[in-house]
Amino acid sequence: MIDFSYITKRPLWQNILIGIGFSIVLVGFFLLMLNVITNHGEYLVVPDVKGKLLEDVQSSLEEKGFDVVIQDSIYVDTVASTIILKQFPDPEATVKVNRVIYLTINRTVPPTIPMPNLIGMSLRNALSELKSLGLKMGDTTFIPDIAKNAVKDQLVNGSSIKPGASVRMGSAISLMIGSGLGGSEIPVPDLFGMTFGEANMILQSNGISTGTVLLDAGLVDTTAGFVYWQNPPPYDAQSNINVLRVGQLVDVKLSLTKPERPILPEKPAEPK
Repeated sequence: MIDFSYITKRPLWQNILIGIGFSIVLVGFFLLMLNVITNHGEYLVVPDVKGKLLEDVQSSLEEKGFDVVIQDSIYVDTVASTIILKQFPDPEATVKVNRVIYLTINRTVPPTIPMPNLIGMSLRNALSELKSLGLKMGDTTFIPDIAKNAVKDQLVNGSSIKPGASVRMGSAISLMIGSGLGGSEIPVPDLFGMTFGEANMILQSNGISTGTVLLDAGLVDTTAGFVYWQNPPPYDAQSNINVLRVGQLVDVKLSLTKPERPILPEKPAEPK
């Protein structure tokens, strides 16, 4: 058995003082250990990592004494994947060592969303709907239709896409728009040698739409192409002016280099 007689033999006031002293020692030891555990007095300045790649800064942050946690990921199609979009705490904040830095990064793979139903909308409303959902506006083709400026079809990579079908956020959606039907006839514009953008503008200003666009080998972007063939041409085989009605289409072929108009041989003079 443990002998506690040494306690009972001392006066009560001595035991009280010894107890108080022992308590002070315990409290002091606890506070000392707390300072060691929490790195009391050690602070770091939070660096600015927004706009940087996660893989470029994560190791550096951890070596400086920060814990890195990916709090969220969102998709922005104008920046590279894993780019840091937000951070907390803010840059230049003073924090203790081992403080957690929460990061929001750009997603590696864009999320899929249901394709909206744009058919029947006006072009203006369709553009607003695409923007609100994080989709891009692709090519716009005008086709003869009584519903002027109304969306007649929606396409992804040249194929129609039904409302509700899955589509990647950031995808380009091409639209076919009704151009209305006109009864008046206008001469077919001569598009030879124009850039596709110039030709498209000339056609639209005359109420005519671009039909099939064929690209030569090596040309992948219509904006870099030049018109060297069109159907219908400005003149027929008898050199008569071809005409179109408002809302009709002109097909074109594009080349990578600007074409030169061939010089037609002069007709021999008729004998007198």
